[in-house]
Amino acid sequence: MYPDLSYFFHDVFGTPYDNWTSIFKTFGLLMAIAFLVSAWILRLELIRKEKEGFLKPTVLLYGNENKNLYTSAIINGIVGFILGFKIPLIFSELDRFKQDPAGTLFSTDGNILIALIVAVGFGAYSYWDSKKNAGKTEKEITLHPYERTGDIIIIAAISGIIGARLFSILENFDLFLTDPVGQIFSGSGLTMYGGLIVAFAAVYYYVRKKGIPPLHMMDMAGLAIVVGYGIGRLGCHFSGDGDWGIVNEMTKPGWFILPDWMWSYNYPHNVINEGIPLENCSAHYCKQLVPGVFPTSVYEFIAMLIVFTVMWKIRKRIKIAGVLFFIFLIFQGIERFLIETIRVNPKYIFLGMNLSQAQYISLAIIIAGIIGIFYLYKRHKKIQIDE
Repeated sequence: MYPDLSYFFHDVFGTPYDNWTSIFKTFGLLMAIAFLVSAWILRLELIRKEKEGFLKPTVLLYGNENKNLYTSAIINGIVGFILGFKIPLIFSELDRFKQDPAGTLFSTDGNILIALIVAVGFGAYSYWDSKKNAGKTEKEITLHPYERTGDIIIIAAISGIIGARLFSILENFDLFLTDPVGQIFSGSGLTMYGGLIVAFAAVYYYVRKKGIPPLHMMDMAGLAIVVGYGIGRLGCHFSGDGDWGIVNEMTKPGWFILPDWMWSYNYPHNVINEGIPLENCSAHYCKQLVPGVFPTSVYEFIAMLIVFTVMWKIRKRIKIAGVLFFIFLIFQGIERFLIETIRVNPKYIFLGMNLSQAQYISLAIIIAGIIGIFYLYKRHKKIQIDE
């Protein structure tokens, strides 16, 4: 496993573990790639939808007005405060940052004095720059839907992280009660469905406000989520973040043609340091699982690859906006419900069922997918009759 790049470079070039390249965590890098690929897929679909006439560009008036001076200064001041608060901490506690970048960034530790100085500097410069350009003639700018890709991805990322954090707290509420601040600002323990639900609400509000038909956006988002989720699961696997399956000591059956490690894997050098010590290892991450477990993250990546291929093939054949998204919900719900049967997760008894939180949500989104498809087809048929 490669908890960070230093372990990857050690295997490739023989360089030491835990050097400065350990700042770059494998999970974070794969998540960044996931967002970039999702953005690319979304942009392609936005361009296609506009060419087919489903989306329209908007004309905006841009100009520098005095009423924006203070807003811009405040926003830049906040950005400066965050940078001034955290950057000195990173340099002063580099070893801590190398081992846990997310935890360090999301902690309440920092340098308040430098933060205030940088905040005032950023805010003052922004005010001066805006004041210098204020009053210039407004101009019309045509903005195409695909040019909003960056905004959509940023909104989805921020709201998704918040949602994932909230659902993780709900799933581990006993830990939250013992350490509320630590759990809120922890960089680990993110719940996929929480991120999906909150990001969906935030993006839905944004695109509706910007004149992009929500149903068409949902179809495009489904494709982007599938590919992003699949790549994100590779991040879970290669870092060994604990998102693995139950112990698998069964003999590999003859029909399983994939490599042995895809049947049962030990996750050496896993990022959460789970298991027994590795021999002759003096690095920070020196443990592996014994016995091996199901590498469920790999299974999910393969499943998402199949789902994406199917959805990509049928996306132009489905003429009712929104149906593709509800198909995605059904596929995603079935995949997650099944994979949870061999994953390590707490179970809860509800309505006579003993399932994990993810399985209950999976059942809900499968039902939502079926109802959504039925409703859209019924509405489409009614519109055709009325015409």
